[in-house]
Amino acid sequence: MRAARLLQLLLLLQNRGRLTSAQLASELEVSSRTILRDVDAMTEAGLPIIVYQGNQGGIELGFNYRTRLTGLAQDEAEALGLILAAPSPLVSALGAEDAARRARAKLVESLPDKSRAAAKRMSETFTVTGDGRQHDPRIKAMAHAVRNRLKVRLRFSTLGEIAIHPTAMRLDGADWAVRDGRVDHWVPLSDWGRVNVSALQF
Repeated sequence: MRAARLLQLLLLLQNRGRLTSAQLASELEVSSRTILRDVDAMTEAGLPIIVYQGNQGGIELGFNYRTRLTGLAQDEAEALGLILAAPSPLVSALGAEDAARRARAKLVESLPDKSRAAAKRMSETFTVTGDGRQHDPRIKAMAHAVRNRLKVRLRFSTLGEIAIHPTAMRLDGADWAVRDGRVDHWVPLSDWGRVNVSALQF
């Protein structure tokens, strides 16, 4: 368990630069004292960690020390974010949810800045809370609108037409839903009707 925490600590310092012990403690869900003990252990192991004292102090890696998971294109990083966001029945069946959560965090932290941001954005924007699947072209169109912040009209060309700003999607049980960012309201797929995706952003 400590070895896993030390690796995640290394990745946090590598990707985010100087952080305080309090910030690291919050990220790793341990005490600041534990962080300082971990830093001592990493220094003894030969890692170039620098600790700055005072109000502007913090902990950082020295000598441009880097270890990277490289080679991911933008769409690959986004796909990875979707994979990491999806719950796995196998993980749940084996009782490995906590280990999977730690592994996801370490994997994302190992990515270069742009890839990490893309993966995080996708995993936070598209969530799955059920195992249902639907093959509906509107789902792909709505996902495109969410990713590109495009305005959408639901129930297009009907008396009940509404305009929304789609900011997120989720699969709840067997039904998809989209969140209208203007009013923070979820609209289920069954209420979308005919969908018109605008070329205009919001």
